[in-house]
Amino acid sequence: MQSFVRSFQEVSFTALDKAKFIGLQNYIQILNDPEFYRAVLHSLQIVVIAVPVQTLLGLLMAILVNQKIKGKGIFRTVFFIPYITSQIAITTVFMMLFKKGTFVTEFFSLFGFGNVTWFADTNYALLFVSILFIFQQCGFSMIVYLSALQEVPKDLYEAGQMDGASKWAQFRYITVPYLKPITFFVVSVATILGFQIYDQIAAISRYGALGSPAGATSTVVTYFYQHGIRYMNIGYGSAAVVLFFFIIMIITFLQKKWLDDKG
Repeated sequence: MQSFVRSFQEVSFTALDKAKFIGLQNYIQILNDPEFYRAVLHSLQIVVIAVPVQTLLGLLMAILVNQKIKGKGIFRTVFFIPYITSQIAITTVFMMLFKKGTFVTEFFSLFGFGNVTWFADTNYALLFVSILFIFQQCGFSMIVYLSALQEVPKDLYEAGQMDGASKWAQFRYITVPYLKPITFFVVSVATILGFQIYDQIAAISRYGALGSPAGATSTVVTYFYQHGIRYMNIGYGSAAVVLFFFIIMIITFLQKKWLDDKG
């Protein structure tokens, strides 16, 4: 609520008691700033790339560790560790792996990607951030899906087997519909976290401007940080936060509508 009120003011961190009401000026200035649209586009690209992939990987990993296999407890732990590990630490390790000439970049070059330092290249930096997000987030999705899979009534599968349904048919017509509410939850959480990415970008930009290289990793959060925190313009930054909130609400609504239509 305070951010909403501040968004209509001209106010600085150094003079909170001298706030001046300026109406919609902050919003007008933001909506006329090309950098804002660039930041929104980058955030959307991360979400579009990372959310579907991490959701699918989370589901596949949950199905795997839900099977009667030896050592599945170890697999669950290994898959979940990235989610509880420091984002800065993982980003640092990935930065070492995705440098030009490493076995990782050489491997990806076999599929048409450039053998370059990904996080320092404007063409690959955002994809690098997306890969980081997928790696860290799919463990959480796995745990959520695993809990849901264990709640699916076994008699549904037994009835499907009696009707001659294949494993794929059981997955498509029993598992997927039953997990639909969970999928919405997983996608919604991942979308919000995708828009909130900051630590990874800060780690990449530690030796340059936030959003490096050349603004290729700027997002809505880095835009808010630059203007609201670094430039100490609370009113402008608050307006960016309010717009950020509405963007997430609209996307979440569209996701729910899409999932409902699929049902």
